[in-house]
Amino acid sequence: MKISHTLNIMSSTVASTVCLWRGTQTHPARTRPEKILELYDMEGCPFCRLVREVISELDLEVMIYPCPKGGSRFRREVEKRGGRQQFPYLVDPNTGTEMYESRDIIDYLFKTYGQRSVPPKWKARPISLASSIVGSVLRGGRGVRLKKASQVEKPLELYSFESSPYARPVREKLCELEIPYLLHNVGKVQLADYILPNIRKRYFPQIPVKGEMRTKLQERGGRLMIPYLVDPNTGKSFYESADILDYLTVTYCH
Repeated sequence: MKISHTLNIMSSTVASTVCLWRGTQTHPARTRPEKILELYDMEGCPFCRLVREVISELDLEVMIYPCPKGGSRFRREVEKRGGRQQFPYLVDPNTGTEMYESRDIIDYLFKTYGQRSVPPKWKARPISLASSIVGSVLRGGRGVRLKKASQVEKPLELYSFESSPYARPVREKLCELEIPYLLHNVGKVQLADYILPNIRKRYFPQIPVKGEMRTKLQERGGRLMIPYLVDPNTGKSFYESADILDYLTVTYCH
């Protein structure tokens, strides 16, 4: 592994720690949306991160439309829909709801799909927001500014969960390249999910996979490892964040 990538993962791990590893454990939504939710998002934005953490916790899938600074493709769409370029911006085709403001989006997701009140940790907004801001600072501006890239015909698919130190650099890259993707959240469901994949496979193969998204990943990719990228434009799929980052650079960067 290249030293630069190792340092990237170390920084990402520290950022997850500062953010108290929110977006790791899932407490699945009681009601699943029939149509995929849409989120206009900037990966490095601390307000967007709070929403993605909740989406991970509720085990929801969402179509991400990256809106980096300097981008025009999806930023303009948000301005047309809501009147201003502000993020995050949630679109729910199931209810016709569209909204700005991370606090309002979080309340809406818990009420509509979690069918429960907002947990105490999300009500302590000053703490969660402050940690999210520090997390963004630690990432040094990654996932914020546009880098020139080829447009894709079909959105990519990414299996991830918000706090994963290995998945974060991939999401940052997709945002910078303004590449839309369907985000499958594969948060941890049971204690066994905290065991490293190779160790679990070797020593605890009898423990069944639980959780809808984790089961889908196991069936599709053959193993439970995050991140996992699927590109329907080329027919290629990858585990390993370093390999995914190299692939995105070679395939889509100008």
